[in-house]
Amino acid sequence: MTQQQYPVLWPMPTRWSDNDHYGHVNNVTYYSYFDTAVNGWLMQATGRDIRELPALGVVAQTSCQFLGSLSFPDQLRVGLRISRLGRSSITYDLAIFRDTNGSLELAATGTFVHVYVDAETRKPVEIPEIIRTAAAALVTD
Repeated sequence: MTQQQYPVLWPMPTRWSDNDHYGHVNNVTYYSYFDTAVNGWLMQATGRDIRELPALGVVAQTSCQFLGSLSFPDQLRVGLRISRLGRSSITYDLAIFRDTNGSLELAATGTFVHVYVDAETRKPVEIPEIIRTAAAALVTD
């Protein structure tokens, strides 16, 4: 995977608390980076606080393949693209790159599936149009 394969490269700093006892970013933290990048991008792309929409994207599935070690104070970029834009779900393909003075080194790849549910009933609903419009820009073949 290369950075050119991702329409968005979301900046993500590591934090002191991300490191575990072994001196590298703990594996569960990668999922936090995915979640933060996807939702941060959605808020920026829509110009809305997505938490206030009548439908919410809840995480139904995630995966991560670890390819390299990260550690504080690494600066990261999370690559975002969409491999599937369905009726009620979005599948994001993600990559975490270490940014060393503009040179990006791949550290992990993953997937992240948002299923949209009614904010009150939590039953599946169609993706809100404002989300669908923003997401369409990241759909790749």
